[in-house]
Amino acid sequence: MAKFRKKPIVIDAVRASEVLRDAGKNWMGLPQWIRSAYESKEPGRSIVFASDGVHITTLEGTMVAKPGDWIIQGVQGDIYPCKPGIFATTYEPVPEP
Repeated sequence: MAKFRKKPIVIDAVRASEVLRDAGKNWMGLPQWIRSAYESKEPGRSIVFASDGVHITTLEGTMVAKPGDWIIQGVQGDIYPCKPGIFATTYEPVPEP
């Protein structure tokens, strides 16, 4: 069986708990892509804030980012949740230029 390695890419990500906290108190403090996703109805690029987390409409159905989970915007603009352990294993911070 062949083995593959993920290409080094840079993604945008934010914790669901931060999004839920700032949605009601600091709307302009949210990343632009989160604000746009809230206003969008496009599958794979829309979110809804709820008491149990951030509901993300993906092409595979609705997924919930619970507090503590990460919300990722992929290279194609798609948005999806990621559990903290998987996030820590897969991603590392990129220094600001």
